[in-house]
Parts: sequence; C-alpha cells; structure tokens
Amino acid sequence: MNRTSTLHRLFVVVILAMASLTVAAPAQADVQLCEQWGSAIQDKYVVQNNRWGTSATQCIETTGSGFRIVRADGSVPTNGPPKSYPSIFIGCHYTNCSPGSPLPAQISTIGRLNSSISYTYTGDSIYNASYDIWLDPTPKRDGVNKTEIMIWFNRVGPIQPIGRPVGTATVGGRSWEIWTGNNGGNDVISFVAPAAIGSWSFDVMDFVDQAISHGLANASWYLTSVQAGFEPWQNGTGLAVNSFSAAVENGSENPPPTCKVAYTTNTWSGGFTADVTISPTSPVNGWSLAFTLPPGQTITNAWNATVTPATGAVTARPVDHNASIPPNGSRSFGFQGTYTGAFTRPTTFTLNGTPCTVT
Repeated sequence: MNRTSTLHRLFVVVILAMASLTVAAPAQADVQLCEQWGSAIQDKYVVQNNRWGTSATQCIETTGSGFRIVRADGSVPTNGPPKSYPSIFIGCHYTNCSPGSPLPAQISTIGRLNSSISYTYTGDSIYNASYDIWLDPTPKRDGVNKTEIMIWFNRVGPIQPIGRPVGTATVGGRSWEIWTGNNGGNDVISFVAPAAIGSWSFDVMDFVDQAISHGLANASWYLTSVQAGFEPWQNGTGLAVNSFSAAVENGSENPPPTCKVAYTTNTWSGGFTADVTISPTSPVNGWSLAFTLPPGQTITNAWNATVTPATGAVTARPVDHNASIPPNGSRSFGFQGTYTGAFTRPTTFTLNGTPCTVT
C-alpha cells in the first residue's frame, strides 16, 4: 500500500466521522423559568411558573413532557392562599394560549376530553397536587373565569380547599370529597382524593358534569383550559409533573336530553295553575329550570320554588328543602298566574342549561 492511498483512506475516515457528528446533534436542553410569570412552549402545551402569591424566588425546569420545581424559596401561612401554581396546560390562560389550542370550546360540543397525568411527590413540603379545569359563560381567553374545578390528587400538610365540604361522590370510578365555595373572584368546586394518586387517565368531562349538576355551570358555557401542577405553601423543591396530556374529542352540538319535565295545567277564565315535575337522568345538586311563558301570561305566586321574573323568559330555582335531586328522583313545584287571549303551554325547558324532553 503506498502513502498516497493511505492518506486518502484517512481523509475519508475523517470526513465520515465529521458527518456522523453532524447527524448526531445534541438534544435541546431543558428550559429553566425563574421569572414570576415566565412560560415556555412544550409541544402543544404551555409550562408556566405562575408565582402569584409570593416575592420569593421560584424556578421550574421543563422536561420532556412536564416540569419539575428546582427552587422554591420562602413560605406563606397555611390558612391563606398558596405561593404559586406552577403548571402545564392546554387552552388559554390570561391571553397565553397553547399552540393550535382546541380550547376554549363550548361544553355541549365536547364529547370527551381524555387526559393523563403522572406526578412525583416529596415529603418535606406543604402543598397540593392540583388539576384545574376552568369554565366561563364566554369563550374567555384573558382574566378570571367564572368557575374553577379543582381535582386534588394529593394533599400534604394542614391545608384545605376553598369553602366547605358538601358531600362525597364517585367520579371516574373513584371516590372524592366535594368542597364548594368562592375565593372572592370565582366559584370553586374541589374534588379531594382520600389518598394520594400518583398517576391517572380519565375523562375531564366527568368532572365538568359534576359542576353542572351543582349549578356552577351549564352546557352552553365554555371550557377554556385544563392545567396540572402544584400549589405549594412551604418549600416545593423536587415536586414534578412527569407527564401530562389532554385531547379533546368533539361531540354533538345538540346533546341528547338529560331530563324530563312534566307540565300539567288547570285553567279557568283569565287564570291558571301549573304543576311542574323535573326528572333528571343523573343526580343534581342545585338546579335551575329555564323556560319562556307564552305572551299574555303572568305569574302571581309560586310554591316549592322561586320563579322570576313574572313574565317572558323565566327561571325556577329551588328552595332549601328541594335543592338536591337524587339518582332516578324528581322534584316538583308549581305556580299560579293570569293570562289573556288563548291559553298555551311553554314548549322548551332547560335544566342547568341542558335541554329536557316535555311530557
């Protein structure tokens, strides 16, 4: 072998090695966020630092499909709000919208919203692991929404949800303690797990249905975002969302009726009474029945409900003793009124925003 051929072969080896180095470029490093409202795009989601309740430093680091808290200085009293809500979300939060977001979307158009979440917990902090679902009467992309659903996957330390406990429910095949209240800016319904849940795949709409049954939303509202993260009161370093996903499946814009309404009347010249029975297909805690009185009809008094206003588009709401409707149960109320012209009956009723069949 001569010297020329040897040099040629060495040259080829060097070129191939350089090409190999070019193809095997290093992966992009994780992004660290320490700014109070710092955020970063991660695939079709947004990761946000969201340090809203303290001036102490908090830093989070994005990972392949989630984030971890790498620094969480300071603490706040456990009888007040948390320090922050570092989280990953899909949808829109204070004008920050995830890429190509399907949210906001009207609740009635969503068939399923399948989500998966996996957490890493620590034992030296006071915090909750919280999954947030935001609802509003409008497709809101900025500011505070009207109703917040919180799913507490874990609770460590002497902290509790907004409001007070109102019972328990089985949602998504799991048992939850339910709290309701208002934080001064929006209504909150919280579902607290009796023991820590490390990971879970579920349909977000199961919890939206619960909010509707408690009278805190209706099917004409919009789901604006879903978010998974932590609310730390003390420390928080090491907490992590290992993975998060959420996918919206479209449903019918005209959902099937979920209740029946029996409307029975007794009339005489210029006057009438109406007896109304509501029979939902699922339990309801806090109800409102909306319908429109035909022209010329005016309500003069009602029983077992308040019905306002007296004419036109009216809404019946329960009194204290009949606010809840159990599974396969019903509630009745009635009213008396006057009418002019030919007497006719209302044709359309909606229970908490969802249409009912009429018998």
